[in-house]
Amino acid sequence: MTTREAFLAKVRAAQPAARPRQDVPLFDAPGGDLRARFTAALQMMGGTCVEAASAGEVSDLIRERFGAAASIASATTEVPGTRAIGAHTDPASLQDVDVGVVRARFGVAETGSVWLSEREYVVNALGYIVQHLVVLLDPAQLLDGLQDVYRRDDFRSARYAALVTGPSATADIEGVLIRGAQGVRSLTVVWLAN
Repeated sequence: MTTREAFLAKVRAAQPAARPRQDVPLFDAPGGDLRARFTAALQMMGGTCVEAASAGEVSDLIRERFGAAASIASATTEVPGTRAIGAHTDPASLQDVDVGVVRARFGVAETGSVWLSEREYVVNALGYIVQHLVVLLDPAQLLDGLQDVYRRDDFRSARYAALVTGPSATADIEGVLIRGAQGVRSLTVVWLAN
């Protein structure tokens, strides 16, 4: 056994025992249309919402916004990409991809966030290394608040998950807001029924 293997074996053996999750109280919802609240929250964070009647319209939208020559890695069969990805795709191979397309499992109206796990991304780097992220979201899959996320079975079963709200941004330097500082430069949520 190598030193590395011995070290990893000790780390695995030292894992704490499983504990039940704490109960999270439910708070009163502010009310109103979930889709309107989601859109307003996402726009505040620099994201955009658009409507599409079909996956073909999404492909047209991508060409219109990012150009016909844009390289596209799609983690959904609904919208074809120009770059095939799968479970064994090297994450670094996506470094020159312009647009990533993924379908969110659900959205959160309170924050304008979309929930993506290893299942939706296929390659986790897809959500961070591409220039622009296009997220398909079924309007019927909106939750009211973050407290509702905690109660979902898919929250408990995911090995990896992220609540994504808008493009990457920072305002550290002289208080100037810069979008796309450490990750995607734009986030577009497309309302498209599943």
